[in-house]
Amino acid sequence: MAETKTCPSCSTGSMELFYALKSVPSNSCILLSTADEAKSYPRGDIDLMFCPDCGFVSNMAFDPKLTEYSGRYEETQGYSETFNKFHHALAERLVERYDLRDKDVLEIGCGKGEFITMLSELGNNRGVGFDPGYREDRLTSDVARKNVNFITDFYSEKYTEYKADFVCCKMTLEHIHPTSEFMTTVRKSIGDKPDTIVFFQIPEVTRILDECAFEDVYYEHCSYFSPGSLARLFRRCGFNVLNIETEYGDQYLTIEARPRVGDDSADAHLEIEDDLAALTASVASFPDRINSKLAFWQDCIDGYASSAKKVVLWGSGSKGVSFLTTLDVGDKVEYVVDINPNRQGYYMSGTGQKIVSPDFLAEYKPDVVIVMNAVYVDEIGKDLKNLGIEPEVVAV
Repeated sequence: MAETKTCPSCSTGSMELFYALKSVPSNSCILLSTADEAKSYPRGDIDLMFCPDCGFVSNMAFDPKLTEYSGRYEETQGYSETFNKFHHALAERLVERYDLRDKDVLEIGCGKGEFITMLSELGNNRGVGFDPGYREDRLTSDVARKNVNFITDFYSEKYTEYKADFVCCKMTLEHIHPTSEFMTTVRKSIGDKPDTIVFFQIPEVTRILDECAFEDVYYEHCSYFSPGSLARLFRRCGFNVLNIETEYGDQYLTIEARPRVGDDSADAHLEIEDDLAALTASVASFPDRINSKLAFWQDCIDGYASSAKKVVLWGSGSKGVSFLTTLDVGDKVEYVVDINPNRQGYYMSGTGQKIVSPDFLAEYKPDVVIVMNAVYVDEIGKDLKNLGIEPEVVAV
């Protein structure tokens, strides 16, 4: 706990180390064509540190040069019925709440364009989406082809001329280390437009800390927020906070805000923000609790192996990579399943398992399916039933 660095969110607090991982794959979602390529993928260290002043958690060993966001970055969750239902309901809620009709909308980190496409379709809105990993061949919406301009680049100050009535950024801020600098850029780009709505969605760190969700700690995610630390960041960078929520099994944290203009500093302090004492306590007990959690899962995997049970993981994204590499059990899991056809046939970063379709399991007949996200247990259970197999299903 002796090592300290200045907090990149509040720029005043001294960060305290509480969890470290060495030599982990520096990207989990890149499509890797061979097992050898996957096993030799670049690695980096994770030094999770906590700011007792603002509650921010960050990997202070993060090196952006080790990450890659390109056309072979395959992150979409859009092949899941469970996720699509949530995603569409979120878009509908925002369109109705803020009357997003015939408006200009902008998305930072739009991925393959699913969300800004929904906003465009639901409200006849004009959109701009920024993402270096966007691929035009994945766009299927005629409305989006007409109304949305996709820019295959990182959002930065050079794009501040793009103005919008609604600015959203989903599952992207956690990939950015200089968070205060980035939010200052977003605020600067809005300028004197007090009616602009800003919506961000990120992973919620309170659950990760309380549940010792080690599968949710991986290299690309260098910044972790709670409701309080996120609200404090937004206010410091010139926003008034309108609403904060947790959703999707408390995995996602969302914030809605408006730019603060002039002396307009009035916004409601929300009860959900009062989390600093609880965060401090959770961080303090995390090292002991995470060791117990890791030992539990290592015993489980060892037990399956000693009983000659065939084990597969369901979910080849970041959670799956973190699960295999953190536990160092890559040699005890032969395959990883994913419903995303664009990931099938590729290999897991760091450990090299082949990513297979659910149909593969009908022949392979696994004894145990470890589900990387409990949100999808019911959906996966239906898929397994349709395949005519009844393995033990265990959710992380």
